[in-house]
Amino acid sequence: MTGHQRDWQAFITPADDGAVHMDLAVEGITCAACMGDIERGLKRLPGIRSARVNLTSQRLAVDWVEDQTGAEEIVRELSRLGYTAHPFDPASQKDRQDKTGKQLLRCLAVSGFAGMNIMLLSVSVWSGNATDITPETRDFFHWLSALIALPTVAYAGRPFVKSAFGALSAGRLNMDVPIVIGVFLAVALSVVQTLQHHHHAYFESAVMLLFFLLVGRYLDHNMRGRTRSFAENIAALKAEVAARLGPDGTVREVPLSKIAAGDLVLVSGGERVPVDGVVESGRSEIDQSLVTGESVLVPVNPGQRIYAGTMNGAGALQVRVEAASGATLLDEVNRLLETASQAKSAYVRIADRAARLYAPLVHGAAALTFLGWLLAGMSWQPALVISISVLIITCPCALGLAVPAVQVVASGQLFRSGVLLNSGDAIERLAEVDTILFDKTGTLTRAEPELCADIDPEDETIALGGRLALASRHPLSAALVKATGALVPLPDVEEIPGAGLETTVGGKRLRLGSPQFCGASDREIEAALARVPGASLLAIRYENRPVRLLTFRQSLRPDAKDVIDVLRKRGYRLEILSGDTRPAVADCARTLEIADWQSAMKPAQKIARLEELQAKGRKVLMVGDGLNDAPALAGAHVSLSPVSAVHLSQAAADAVFLGDRLMPVADALRLSKRARAAIEQNLWISALYNVVAVPIAVAGFVTPLMAAVAMSASSIAVTANALKLRWRDKGNRNAAGTDVAGRTVAMRGDG
Repeated sequence: MTGHQRDWQAFITPADDGAVHMDLAVEGITCAACMGDIERGLKRLPGIRSARVNLTSQRLAVDWVEDQTGAEEIVRELSRLGYTAHPFDPASQKDRQDKTGKQLLRCLAVSGFAGMNIMLLSVSVWSGNATDITPETRDFFHWLSALIALPTVAYAGRPFVKSAFGALSAGRLNMDVPIVIGVFLAVALSVVQTLQHHHHAYFESAVMLLFFLLVGRYLDHNMRGRTRSFAENIAALKAEVAARLGPDGTVREVPLSKIAAGDLVLVSGGERVPVDGVVESGRSEIDQSLVTGESVLVPVNPGQRIYAGTMNGAGALQVRVEAASGATLLDEVNRLLETASQAKSAYVRIADRAARLYAPLVHGAAALTFLGWLLAGMSWQPALVISISVLIITCPCALGLAVPAVQVVASGQLFRSGVLLNSGDAIERLAEVDTILFDKTGTLTRAEPELCADIDPEDETIALGGRLALASRHPLSAALVKATGALVPLPDVEEIPGAGLETTVGGKRLRLGSPQFCGASDREIEAALARVPGASLLAIRYENRPVRLLTFRQSLRPDAKDVIDVLRKRGYRLEILSGDTRPAVADCARTLEIADWQSAMKPAQKIARLEELQAKGRKVLMVGDGLNDAPALAGAHVSLSPVSAVHLSQAAADAVFLGDRLMPVADALRLSKRARAAIEQNLWISALYNVVAVPIAVAGFVTPLMAAVAMSASSIAVTANALKLRWRDKGNRNAAGTDVAGRTVAMRGDG
């Protein structure tokens, strides 16, 4: 369907603050300069609040006030700028990207084959010029080269010509304009020189230039495809339908959009879990590798939480929905990936500004070079050859790849380590960190409490307490259900707000709740807390039998001690800021050997501590979850939050980490330092290349072919420098004993 037949208004959705939102797939985006052109061009329209281009997926997200600008006006503005827009559909966009990749590969093959043949002819001419080649033979070889080069340039140059003419028709310049000018001038000059029976022609330079450019363009396309595959793999985990259980027990398969919180759904054996929820009945095993990072199947029982995207084992489960389509953990991961890929770092903004200045500077330098040599007495043909070399050698491919290449590799390595960025400059700020503040509950420890001691499953009081706990959603009750494996709830349960649960079993009263509610003495409570400092207590009282006090505690993450030791060895200053009780925090700090810690802290006190450290010049990383951590996460130099954190904390954090381990925090810090170093190295490589190469080209010491080779070498250099980040990290992982899924088996050192 053509654009004018499409009802663009149908593709907008309501956004925040009365605005509307639309996602578009945009054809013709080839570099960072294109992103800037689109974003600046659309922001000139009235009512546009934000326009963000994702270079990897070529996706444009626009938010605007509908009564000031219409959707069709946005599409027309894109067309005026030289870009074609389509409604964003992942499947259609993938097909378009695959088609583009195949076209680039065909062009690359044609230019490479033609270039080799023209080069053989050119070698014969070069050697013949030094010996005894006849003018007729030289002209024949030149015309034969022209016969190969002209159709090759017409075919293989299409990606660049289409982009350049689209930019020129919109009254702007992009990075492909000087490339096209250089290629066409080289071909035209070669035809003229052949007609004039000159000793030299530059057909091989034009074709080999295209070949090297297409190599860079195809590598860039493939790198983007690898990044897109992360999001595609995540999207593939999402179910489209769910089996909803009706009040009468009937099962009906309905679209996921029709499932709401509170519904009961059936997850059969071998199916993917469609929602976030709590198991109400049934037993099975779940592959929770998305959430925990562990591919080993985990047993699940009533009362346990499971997440959308995880895979159910053999047993059937009835799940009470807590979060349905659009609000699940899987959806949040998708949103974080999209946000990170759309955000811009300071280095990207530097490259964008340089790219905007590139085209006029290069054209100006080439024109001045041509005029300068003419004024110096050189004839127009060799002066034009030198100016062509200047156009080619200053090709900005190295600059265009300098930052994106590192970001693609770094984001892939971070993703494999279980870290999702929520901010474009998070890598830069993570690399500057010298102080780390940890929350305790849910960060250094697991979010869910666990029973501290083993229980006797045959103990009647404990077994009845587990069945009574099925009637409560309290975390301690859920932990008791998990420990006892209770499946059958007790009838006629009464909940006493703020105290606990009560029912009658065989004419005897059964209570579950706080120690005071169950009649525990102060002495019994103190003794229980003395055995397990900082524990939470849950009491069970069955008629006149002695009260049973069960201690629960959030255990440390399995690798917390090792990770803290690694961070300490790397020179980071570590502190714990927790709102938990003093005994609980003291026990945690003692186990982890963290000397600086504070307990019972309120959000304002955490902020005050942050400001105190920042006033001393410290670059603080805050790692925390929960509502009370959100202000500190937002106020820190950079912040990390576990994916299990509440939504507000995730929104405030610059990155989130997946899984049950703390290692992603150490990985994020290690990889960010390497990524920042690689970005700075690439920018220096790009800058020094131009500083050295341009004067040499202006001086006339470089032929167009040499310029093409030098330009491609600079692009290959920055790409290889970026890939070094991945190769080195892979070596560290292998040395540390990490399996292919990226889970740490043995602790890595400073790396």
